[in-house]
Amino acid sequence: MSAATAAAARFPARVRLRYYAIQNVPLLLSIGLLVAMIVVYDVLFTITQHRAPGTFEVSTTVNNTLSVGLAGIGQTLVVLTGGIDLSVGGIVDLTNALAAQLMQASAGSMILVSLVVLLVGAGAGLLNGLLVAFGRLQPIVVTLATLAIWQGVALLVLPQPGGTIPATLSNVLSGTIPALANLPCGLVVLAVLILLWQVLRRTPFLSALYAIGNDERAARATGVPILRAKVGAYTLAGAFSGAAGLYFAAANTSGDATAGNPFTLTSIAAVVLGGISLFGGRGSAIGALAGAFTLTLILHVLFFAGVNPQLQNLFQGLFLVLAVVASTLVGRLLRRAR
Repeated sequence: MSAATAAAARFPARVRLRYYAIQNVPLLLSIGLLVAMIVVYDVLFTITQHRAPGTFEVSTTVNNTLSVGLAGIGQTLVVLTGGIDLSVGGIVDLTNALAAQLMQASAGSMILVSLVVLLVGAGAGLLNGLLVAFGRLQPIVVTLATLAIWQGVALLVLPQPGGTIPATLSNVLSGTIPALANLPCGLVVLAVLILLWQVLRRTPFLSALYAIGNDERAARATGVPILRAKVGAYTLAGAFSGAAGLYFAAANTSGDATAGNPFTLTSIAAVVLGGISLFGGRGSAIGALAGAFTLTLILHVLFFAGVNPQLQNLFQGLFLVLAVVASTLVGRLLRRAR
């Protein structure tokens, strides 16, 4: 038995559970907020439609959210270092346009183009990382510039919305599984992402990102490879943004070189709602996924509540502010109670 295990065993389960809850207040609050939004959505849907949400509604919600969730995971990696990635929207623009333009119906084409799309996203992130880490430039300046670059390149690739994504790929990523009671494939993708994060968070790479975000000078003094970790964070963030573009194209069966523009702000909003500190060093991509689903459900709730569509952005923004303020206050109260 290790020393840490032996020490933990000396404390009652109730004490350990309370310690875990205090340490993970933002994540638990983001999950609690998501559960509350699901309940409100279900109630409003049942009242207005006279039936409970079915497979179609679940599948649509998941498919509309996962692109933002993927971008949010990438944004999380960068934010953990204390940086920010404003190029997300441009990478989504470029990658979904490339997928729609290049992909053919053959299995070889689908696999090859999917890999190309992910590599393009990773390459775009690598450029950001090199400029930030080795060029010592501010992340907000670098990623704002590359945002404009990738938006322009995306329009060259696909000047007008169009192109096609093979039905096979669309069904695999955003369809349903008849053998499992029409389980949405998006839920399988979601489970894979959660599992992937659980593996990633146990790696030295992610430990380095947390260390950099908490105190970069102390991390450097203890031998953390600062430059390599930052470049890796931005590169992996670009790959996740590329995956977001690919999933968006598959869910919509076509491409749009301007569809990714909102992803920059929504990925940041998902990170904030997910309880991830914008100052770096704290947070979980699971929170970002919860935040992405909360953002989608907010729009559904406003729709079924009969709110004027022109006012939905206003209410969404107010909800975001209130949620962040409430999360901060609850977190402070719980930490004082330790």
